[in-house]
Amino acid sequence: MSSSLLPSSFSVQPSLRLSSSQMPLSLTTPSSTRFLQFRDPYAQRRHPLVDPAVVAEMRRCLDEGVEFLGELLNFRRDGVPLMNRLRLIPIHGDDGIVTHVIGIQIFTEANIDLDQLSYPVFKPTSYPNSEHFVGDPVMCLCPSNKYAQPFHEACGFLQLSDEVLAQNILARLSPRDVASVGSVCRRLRQLMKNEHLWKMVCQNAWGREATRVLESIPEAKRLGWGRLARELTTLETAAWKKLTVGGAVEPSRCNFSACAAGNRLVLFGGEGVNMQPMDDTFVLDFDAANPEWRRVKVASSPPGRWGHTLSCLDGSWLVVFGGCGRQGLLNDVFVLDLDAQQPTWKEVAGIAPPLPRSWHSSCTVDGSKLVVSGGCTDAGVLLSDTFLLDLTMEKPMWRELPASWVPPSRLGHSLSVYGGKKILMFGGMAKSGPLRLRSNEAYSIDLDEDDPRWRPITSNGFPDVGCQSAIAPPPRLDHVAVSMPSGRIIIFGGSVAGLHSASQLFILDPLEEKPTWRILNVPGQQPKFAWGHSTCVVGGTRVLVLGGHTGEEWILNELHELSLVSKPN
Repeated sequence: MSSSLLPSSFSVQPSLRLSSSQMPLSLTTPSSTRFLQFRDPYAQRRHPLVDPAVVAEMRRCLDEGVEFLGELLNFRRDGVPLMNRLRLIPIHGDDGIVTHVIGIQIFTEANIDLDQLSYPVFKPTSYPNSEHFVGDPVMCLCPSNKYAQPFHEACGFLQLSDEVLAQNILARLSPRDVASVGSVCRRLRQLMKNEHLWKMVCQNAWGREATRVLESIPEAKRLGWGRLARELTTLETAAWKKLTVGGAVEPSRCNFSACAAGNRLVLFGGEGVNMQPMDDTFVLDFDAANPEWRRVKVASSPPGRWGHTLSCLDGSWLVVFGGCGRQGLLNDVFVLDLDAQQPTWKEVAGIAPPLPRSWHSSCTVDGSKLVVSGGCTDAGVLLSDTFLLDLTMEKPMWRELPASWVPPSRLGHSLSVYGGKKILMFGGMAKSGPLRLRSNEAYSIDLDEDDPRWRPITSNGFPDVGCQSAIAPPPRLDHVAVSMPSGRIIIFGGSVAGLHSASQLFILDPLEEKPTWRILNVPGQQPKFAWGHSTCVVGGTRVLVLGGHTGEEWILNELHELSLVSKPN
């Protein structure tokens, strides 16, 4: 351990049953440290390098009585900066109320030049006089007046400090609303330029996980959080382009499954010549200067298969489920850690597994739970069930989600996670009476509910579900469904009914009161074909479509990228 590593602190403090605004954030701080309280002759507020998004998340966890884990800048009593890795663990009594909070923290040196910073990031000053609004009258609705009237006297809202305005009010608005607030007056317009504020806005609107993923991509640093929020909200810079990469995926195959793990694309299995099930794993690393396909040397592999699903759990972990193998359909589960010194596929013996199946759909929730839906049995029967497997359990057990009503049985549909633990099901080949037809129906389920159940979102233009049938995506299966950080879903590609173009993009916000499909027109060279099993989303901003195909021959060195944010020239 480095000599620069200071002693860690461990403390158990009683819960004061206060709101987070009242609860002190120094419960676990040793006497030699002033928690977030660095001051110098110019500093009037918290130090500008203390990430307010982390502080806000800490307060949220204290409010909700859930565990917090984060890292932020702290200071010794003498002002020396430290990096503070902090963990707060609530202890609940028999009545479910938090009685104590365990705090564990580790300090390391922070190599920061504090003299290079300007003060303050958020102004502490209130604005009681009209002179601060010269040339910028503020519109205000007075109870006694029917119409808004400009006035030059500061309203109560604008007498708040910049820090309170940013962290307690503006950070809780949507990115679109925050941008609108910036047009009110000069002061708010100036406040809109603060990157800490925009990061908090994105985190509150899109969630911690989406923000963490965006923070890891180069575009976040290059564009800044304000520009990133604008481009992901308006999609004004979205564009297609064609890429060529090196390496090779051999032998050639179809019906494989691919997913993204960080900035890497991973491909597993597939159907080779004469319906030969494949069991190899390939990786395409976009962090490399010249990305190329390479085979992953694994100590052991799952049985070869096609028509399966491959999903990313958390970071470098991948999970394979089901498909068609040499002996018929499968219902096994295998996981792989790509970052292990010797990557090895390991089977997870889940208790009470679902029926063996292929052409099902799957997704992951919370980075640890696998959700499997629908598909087709060995006898050709379409399935309508939904199962969940928590891979963090010592003995994972499959749990079928009970429902008084389920969508019609189907295969080749998509599952997209949005809004935390909500899942959107779209399309597929669905059973309709005695027939099997391509579908453009959408359903949602919220796994946070005590009794999760599927509900229709849109359905062939029935007026009671808020769908504009004139622009609803044509029925399709094995299509691409892209979950954006904002919770919106983009649909394109697949096997489309009739003479409709498979390359047309459609977008839906399932969080709207009345979700409505909209057409998204994007410039650039778009792919003629795109399939759900061969398309990956990297970093929340890049949609990569693997190859085109001629007959049964896939060209995996050709990719089409749909970039949702602007790229450097």
